[in-house]
Amino acid sequence: MNKSKPVAIVTGSSRGVGAATVKLLAKNGYNVVVNYSKSEKEAREVQAACESLGAQTLLCRADVAEDGDCRRMAREAMDKWGRIDVLVNNAATTKFNTHDNLEGLSKEDFLHIYSINLVGPYQMIRAVAPQMKAAGSGVVVNIASIAGVRAIGSSVAYCASKAALINMTMALARVLGPEIRINAICPGFIQGEWLKAGMGQERYEKTKGHLENTLPLRMTATPEIIADTVRYFIEDAVLVTGETLLLDGGHHLL
Repeated sequence: MNKSKPVAIVTGSSRGVGAATVKLLAKNGYNVVVNYSKSEKEAREVQAACESLGAQTLLCRADVAEDGDCRRMAREAMDKWGRIDVLVNNAATTKFNTHDNLEGLSKEDFLHIYSINLVGPYQMIRAVAPQMKAAGSGVVVNIASIAGVRAIGSSVAYCASKAALINMTMALARVLGPEIRINAICPGFIQGEWLKAGMGQERYEKTKGHLENTLPLRMTATPEIIADTVRYFIEDAVLVTGETLLLDGGHHLL
């Protein structure tokens, strides 16, 4: 196995932003861990795409809400390649519920969303930090959301979980340097099946059209745009840590 190429773990990489990110990193010379919890067929398709781009891959079914799964994913990457250079915490979930519907979210909803969106990234960082520290370098990119900055989005629980992820990014950046850089990206509306499924086709198209007519940059994000920004934080932003980048077409200005 080629142990000279850098290794990246991208959680939730069977589709959407995760799939775009893991394929871009494969194209750019990384060996990659393709992670999924349910969508095995899609994950295998992403794995094949990464291998066609020249990467060695590890397909790993793991639920980031489970600490044992996080540690196993890191261990399997180390067993295969002997290194972990990059972690992209992309796996996330939500429950679509209007903010004024207070009865629409239960304690269990909050705990489930937090377990994946916040505890999961913490557990993944904890799982890879010893290897990154020992190697003398490592990069973590957390995929947060404009929901965590402006308190808008699919549900109050989702907004709160992403706000907490932004806060945790800063907290861990303070203590894991100088070896490990940690930053967060906050996309706004992301084109793709995840929002279509949650919002419904009609509302999705109406919202997308409205934003593309009113945002300062008159555009919404694609998974590929977000993936390229992840690459920027990994490869170019060598003096940046604890930062949160709003990748929202100017939505935060409205």
